[in-house]
Amino acid sequence: MPPKKTAVRRKKKLPVKTFVLDTNVLLHSPVALAVFDDNQVVLPMAVLEELDKFKTQSSELGRNARESIRKLDALREGGKLAKGVPLPSGGTLRVLVTPEIEKAGLEEDTPDNALIRLAYWLGRQGERVIIVSMDINVRVKANAIGLEAEDFEHEKVNFDELYSGYQETAVPRSVIDRLYDGQVLASAPAKCHPNMFLHLTAIGQNDLKAIARVFPDGTLAEINLAIDTVYGIQSRNIEQRMALELLMDPDVSIVTLVGQAGTGKTLLALAAGLHLVQREHLYDRILVSRPIVPLGKDIGYLPGDKEEKLSHWMEPIFDNLDYLLRRTQPDQPPAGAKKQPRLLTPQERIAQLLDNDTLELEALTYIRGRSISKQYIIIDEAQNLTPHEVKTVVSRAGEGTKVVLTGDPYQIDNPYLDASSNGLTYAAERLKELPLHGHVTLHQSERSLLAAAAAKYL
Repeated sequence: MPPKKTAVRRKKKLPVKTFVLDTNVLLHSPVALAVFDDNQVVLPMAVLEELDKFKTQSSELGRNARESIRKLDALREGGKLAKGVPLPSGGTLRVLVTPEIEKAGLEEDTPDNALIRLAYWLGRQGERVIIVSMDINVRVKANAIGLEAEDFEHEKVNFDELYSGYQETAVPRSVIDRLYDGQVLASAPAKCHPNMFLHLTAIGQNDLKAIARVFPDGTLAEINLAIDTVYGIQSRNIEQRMALELLMDPDVSIVTLVGQAGTGKTLLALAAGLHLVQREHLYDRILVSRPIVPLGKDIGYLPGDKEEKLSHWMEPIFDNLDYLLRRTQPDQPPAGAKKQPRLLTPQERIAQLLDNDTLELEALTYIRGRSISKQYIIIDEAQNLTPHEVKTVVSRAGEGTKVVLTGDPYQIDNPYLDASSNGLTYAAERLKELPLHGHVTLHQSERSLLAAAAAKYL
């Protein structure tokens, strides 16, 4: 009797989709062409024309435009772009001109309308078309004429489920007693990431609490009680205390701090940096940078050299330094000394920090290409950076350098970023498994009652 044939199950092939990409997708991430698996990718000719306008800029948009154009030129060697060329990750790429068809209710001849009309025409040819755009209005217009449209989800995180860096846990009293005795526990009572914090409460005794940190080797210990006041700044809540723990630890090479206005992100980062540079001499200098993205109408070009131009954008940093330096004074000579030096004003001390190279202000544009060793880097307002820009900045860090990223995902000025797609939250979520990373989300505003009310109600 012949052997029974075994039925072979074939994997069901999913229907091919046609993704029509907007210009902003390529400007956000030049690798976008490679993330659509075995589907078809279509670029309207209008997208190439828009890339051509951006390619001369020295900004990140210009660099991404040039990289996208180079990738398209390399793909051109695989055949005719109009007929379709294979993509390295699977699928095909086509570059198409919008045909002369009915305007489908889109009367103006704009690049956005050309993209939507092309997608509309492809749909009428029987293709399952999905427009991919980071422009909300394009997605709304596409939906209004019956087309599928979606945001570019690659390099996005779920902001509502963003890793907070800590959790509250109820444990037996014996666990807290052992931590108070200075013992290091062999394992955490819950599944945790490296450098995560646990706010522990004794079961049945809600007034008995402890803050413990999970170390990269999986052990659990109480936070360092010596780190409570740093450079004259004392933590005002548990979240700030956790943040200081990470900022003061040289083994944590990158710290991400997320929080609304007034939660103390930048102030804590500067206080820790000044302490580690001036008093412990762990780093050579503090390097501070922030994206140059104006709030409201841009004031245009600013006069002066690089330092003078940067000083206007760095005013929030100077405000925090002014506050810190008013609370602390440099070491004074003995009381019996013949001459007591004049106390410097905070502004004079800031100028001194800049003159002696303890503090350096740098534009993000000039960080590219550098190798920055043994420095304490603060990137403020990092929510206005793309994931690729954050990668560019962090990859500049050399041996012995610490990077601190701070920002408020609720205050994004970049029109093509949101709370889920910006580089700050992307880094916080993607790096959480690494032993060299630590993160804290701060919720409580401590700047003033007015600032707290504004953050909560406005």
